[in-house]
Amino acid sequence: MGNGSVVSSIGQGIATITFGHPQSNSLPGIILNKLAEEITSIGENSEVRVIVLKSLGEKTFCAGASFDELVAIKDYESGLEFFSGFAKVINACRTAKQLIIGRVQGKAVGGGVGIAAAVDYCFATNQADIKLSELAVGIGPFVVGPAVARKIGVSAMSELAINATAWRSAEWAKNKGLYTEVFERIEQMDEAVDGLAQRLSESNPEAMNELKHIFWQGTANWDQLLIERAGISGRLVLSEFTRNAIHAFKSK
Repeated sequence: MGNGSVVSSIGQGIATITFGHPQSNSLPGIILNKLAEEITSIGENSEVRVIVLKSLGEKTFCAGASFDELVAIKDYESGLEFFSGFAKVINACRTAKQLIIGRVQGKAVGGGVGIAAAVDYCFATNQADIKLSELAVGIGPFVVGPAVARKIGVSAMSELAINATAWRSAEWAKNKGLYTEVFERIEQMDEAVDGLAQRLSESNPEAMNELKHIFWQGTANWDQLLIERAGISGRLVLSEFTRNAIHAFKSK
């Protein structure tokens, strides 16, 4: 667990993928790549009818990009490679044949908001506040932006991206369409996750796959688009402004 983990289990047509990292479930490159690979692999498994995507623990869902990795980026190529990890995860969710249920137990920042936006049906607790903090450290939510805007609209995504230090409540996220249901307690959420996953596991996989194609209509260019967006972040992370901002943020 020191470098994080991605584990999965499959039973009765339901695949559960769980990622985790000791730093508030942050996402270093190795976790991003493993997560994308696991979603892609399970997405091709004909025995799986529905996927549940979750993170470890009962607090933060996902703290977004790993600051330790951001400050270690020394050239454009490594920056592009790192931010492409977020593109790979979003595209893996997009192209998986199964519907994906998200389970968000706590706060989601940056890439964590992107993951919540990339699933097809997202449950959350009332502790699951969100923030797109990228501009506050000199970058921007370029890679996750299309996924977030697709779910909550350009206006709401712009609000998050511009006011980058402000949290928005789980109820705000529900009202905008990021979360489908919000619960007071994790136990209530888990009961709802399990119930929907069970019902979907008994549904027609072909029908669900056709629905997913419709839900994601107009995103066929994302394989290229999100990599281009990763290039913007890969360039900006090398700037003196961004490096100073990240160091200042880390020292708080």
